[in-house]
Amino acid sequence: MSLTTIPANAVDRYLKLVRIPLDTAIGLLPGNGDGRGPAVELALDRADATARAIVATLLGDADLRRDAERRRTAADEREKALRLRAEARSRTESADERLATRQDRADREREQADRRAAARREQAEQRRESRKKQAAKATAKRRQTTKRAAAKREEAIESRERKVRLDALDAKAEALDEKEDALTAADEARRLADAAARTKAERKKD
Repeated sequence: MSLTTIPANAVDRYLKLVRIPLDTAIGLLPGNGDGRGPAVELALDRADATARAIVATLLGDADLRRDAERRRTAADEREKALRLRAEARSRTESADERLATRQDRADREREQADRRAAARREQAEQRRESRKKQAAKATAKRRQTTKRAAAKREEAIESRERKVRLDALDAKAEALDEKEDALTAADEARRLADAAARTKAERKKD
């Protein structure tokens, strides 16, 4: 039996039979839509399509040739899909990296902003405490100044009152002195009058 007498369906069954252990082995390879497993499966599909095209040429089987072309076209489409999927995954990974970088930068900036805000709050609290202390000092100083002024006023009032009392005492003492002088003068006048009366009486006796 020559190659031209081999039916196309026998070639199809043979190739499918050959692929069974190969497909089983490919299924154990890593990859989920891309990676080594799909790449090896794609290579096997291309080899299958090539084998079918060779046999179709040898047999002159147009149906088998069209099947080989469909398989080759399907392999090309899967290769394109794998490439697009790989590119999409690469872009996704790059986008994830950029997003992670932006998130890290945003976290750092937020932490820095939180630290600056905390520092500003602490500075504001220190300024408030400083103003409170200054206000308390100013209040204490005003109270002390007011107290000293009040003490000086009280002292001035007491000094004036003492002066008035002393002036009154001086005036009273002076009045007493004048009264005593007047009494002394009156006594002297009576004594002189009595002496003059006695002298006059003695003269009358002579």
